[in-house]
Amino acid sequence: MSGAVEFPGGIEVRRVQPDELASTTARFIELGACYEMLVGLDERSVGGDGLAVEVDLSSVGGPFRLRADLPLAEPAYPSVARLVPAAAWDEREAKDLFGIIPLGHPDPRRLVLHERWPTGFHPLRKDVDGVLRPPLGDRRYVPFEVHGDGVYQLPVGPIHAGIIEPGHFRFSAVGERILHLDARLFFAHRGLEKLVEGRSFESAAPVVERACGVCTVTHALAYAQAVEALTGTAIPDRARWGRLVLAELERLYNHVGDLGNMCAGVGFYPGVSRLGALKERLLRLNEAVSGHRYLMGSVAPGGLRLDLNEGGLLALAAELGPIGHELGGAIRSVIRSAGVMARFHLAGVVPGELARTLGATGVAARASGLEDDLRLDEPYGAYQDIEVSAAGAATGDVAARFHVRAQEAQEAIRLVAQGLAHLQPGPVRAIAARQPAAGETARCGAEGPRGTSRIWLRAGANGTIDRFHLRSASFANWPVVVAAVPGDLVPDFPLINKSFELCYACTDR
Repeated sequence: MSGAVEFPGGIEVRRVQPDELASTTARFIELGACYEMLVGLDERSVGGDGLAVEVDLSSVGGPFRLRADLPLAEPAYPSVARLVPAAAWDEREAKDLFGIIPLGHPDPRRLVLHERWPTGFHPLRKDVDGVLRPPLGDRRYVPFEVHGDGVYQLPVGPIHAGIIEPGHFRFSAVGERILHLDARLFFAHRGLEKLVEGRSFESAAPVVERACGVCTVTHALAYAQAVEALTGTAIPDRARWGRLVLAELERLYNHVGDLGNMCAGVGFYPGVSRLGALKERLLRLNEAVSGHRYLMGSVAPGGLRLDLNEGGLLALAAELGPIGHELGGAIRSVIRSAGVMARFHLAGVVPGELARTLGATGVAARASGLEDDLRLDEPYGAYQDIEVSAAGAATGDVAARFHVRAQEAQEAIRLVAQGLAHLQPGPVRAIAARQPAAGETARCGAEGPRGTSRIWLRAGANGTIDRFHLRSASFANWPVVVAAVPGDLVPDFPLINKSFELCYACTDR
């Protein structure tokens, strides 16, 4: 494609030739668009005869999509990741699950389906049985290793001494200085995107929110908004504000716990104890408000599954002030510790340009000077009627991520209080206005504790799901963690990792 490029404007999908997809995507990004996700598709269920790959972008004029149709016999196209590194994991995932080949990809190794899965098995194709258990092969994982005088390999995981989920990290190092990190996840891949195919929108919701145990509101909210966009459903006012309260409670308890985990990364146990106790206090309030410590089962298509408990809401309102006071004291105790801050400063630095190139989101982006917050960029629900103060820092190190989290935790307390003030009696759930036609699509996102999680949803026949894709904030940020480590010391990796505090579960799905 040559010449000037204009944003599609009101055009939702622009079809391009496969050999133009990468260059067109890169050109739009040069003009100011932002990369969101790349989705693999099997078009045979909606009247097509092959596969397709779609790149979702956003701009000041709104979101738009670029789609390339691919023949089933040879589903290949020049890799987008060569020009847009943020697409690297998306393309590797589509290659594993659909057999869509990104030619010239910088790292063509498997990502989701590890080496023992049989060659030619692509479970998200429509002609593959979702309960099929294929025979495993005997191939072995070949890690990326740096070679040279004095370089050694330090493998860690996937089974860890603590209670974290499985992930394998192979360090190439000289002495204690890290040269390269090769991260291998997806040991807990559950095939959730295949599992919900053919389900009704309602019955799929519990599966979607269980993609992760601590991002339940975020994922349920993104999914519910996608369903509501397909069905033309306007949710009641009480549900709009109730969702805001739940989303900010989820952000608050996650940030408080993550601040404590960062203290644990340097052995500062006064901070661990105070912040850990505060997180437990918040979890008990979650249960009082919603019936679940992790807010599970609260958000549903059409609004809220159940109304929020009035007694719990009163207890929450009474506790917000003391919680904010205790949180402020705990944060000050960390900042005033010269030893702690010496470990935080200049560890795991992610410059702003690198964060932008890799598609960082959430705390990882805002700590590197990027203005990235879906609540501000594309306000949704009650965020359209409330002012959110953006948090930010510029140094991109562990200290910056600590400060951004601390700011956002205090802001979450303020937003919860405002949400409670707007909660008025009334219904909390609306019936779907219509049933979407098979093939209709929607894409929606929600800003969670780790950044923006996005849902791509296509309707099947009779109000069922034909294709569901979740690109979680953790999935987007893991490549950023890998890039943050080289040049640091091996003992600093746990601290750097905790400063991002990403989920394995909603990455693996």
